[in-house]
Amino acid sequence: MKKRESTERLGARLFERGKAKKQIIGDNIAEKKVRHLENPVKLPFLNDMDATGDEEYGRTEDMKDEWGLTRNEATLRQKRRRSLLRLGVASGVFILILLGIFYILPRVLPSFFEGTSIQLFVQPEVNLEYTDPAYRVITESSVGVMQLPSEASERITEVLYNEPVTVTSDAVDGFVKIKTTDGIEGYIPVSSFTASTDSVEPDLHEYKLVVSDPSKNIMTHASNGTVMKRVVMNTVLFADVKREGVYQVYLPGGESGWISSSGVIELGTRENTQEVSCRYFVSSLLTFVNTEYKENGLSMYGSSVNGAVYVCSEINGITMPRTMQEQSQLGDEVVLDHDAVTGDVIIEGILPGDILFLRSPTSEEGDTHIYEAAVCTDTGTLLMLSSARTTIRLRTFKAGDSICNRIITIRRIFKTE
Repeated sequence: MKKRESTERLGARLFERGKAKKQIIGDNIAEKKVRHLENPVKLPFLNDMDATGDEEYGRTEDMKDEWGLTRNEATLRQKRRRSLLRLGVASGVFILILLGIFYILPRVLPSFFEGTSIQLFVQPEVNLEYTDPAYRVITESSVGVMQLPSEASERITEVLYNEPVTVTSDAVDGFVKIKTTDGIEGYIPVSSFTASTDSVEPDLHEYKLVVSDPSKNIMTHASNGTVMKRVVMNTVLFADVKREGVYQVYLPGGESGWISSSGVIELGTRENTQEVSCRYFVSSLLTFVNTEYKENGLSMYGSSVNGAVYVCSEINGITMPRTMQEQSQLGDEVVLDHDAVTGDVIIEGILPGDILFLRSPTSEEGDTHIYEAAVCTDTGTLLMLSSARTTIRLRTFKAGDSICNRIITIRRIFKTE
């Protein structure tokens, strides 16, 4: 009986405990709510954070007062701002390095090596030759220099593209008086030159080019360009860039163009062409065969024999005057022998390259006025004006011909082989 009562009391206690436990769990579930920051709750386990017991969970805190943090340290943007700062510093350093390499060092280092023979730091000396404001540079392929300010006047000579001249008078009827570098004075149109002289200053460029072909085209591009200017034999140009088969040349007025390397002679900017033998001189002269005759002309557009002699001598290393009278005094005089029987001139003594100065066919024997010039291209063959004086032709002659009787003097300019 006692055992049964003990069992019943134990069961009743367990039932009461289970009921109480279930009631507590149920009460907690029923009272659970969503907590919002704007409705702070008081949690007993946080009471020790505030001596007064007024601490509120979720309350906004001042990071400087509570934790000792600055505004920059307390924000999430701090990392981004630091990244931008590092990027700015890196960019600034990079720019400073570039300035040092390309701007500062080239200006500072030469002073440390001044007076040494180290080529890298030897500053090229620039001597400008055309500083006089009277200098002009020709902008046409060739321009006639006239005796008077008129196209109908006598042509004294011609000046070529990119040739420097000096203006010696004001404009008259569209012409100005000029003086060439070799001292010839005459009139040219005011529209045929420019005041800019950079294209003829040797020390401003890298290469000097002398045209040796009858003509060359200056193009807008190195390949597949259009023609900017057609220049003629003995035109002198200065180049700044050299590529395979082409040069970039500096033109009067500041433009630049391209010219092929064939048919041009490359020199140092202050060098002159090297003297060669007479066969090269004769070969250059033969390019003028069938050229239209123009009084004292120098180019394929119209030339004289003395003009052809001038340009062909210049490109083959001999400085030559432009006029027949001056040419007749240059070089060595050739003295001809005469046949003992007939008294005729032995023409075998006239060699290729010799220049003959002749009097007029209508003049009397003994007249020393030079009427025309001729050049021997082969034994018994002369380059001279046609009988109609319209073109330059090759003409054969032999002993006893009238040409032999017209000879005033013969000059040998180039070395014979």
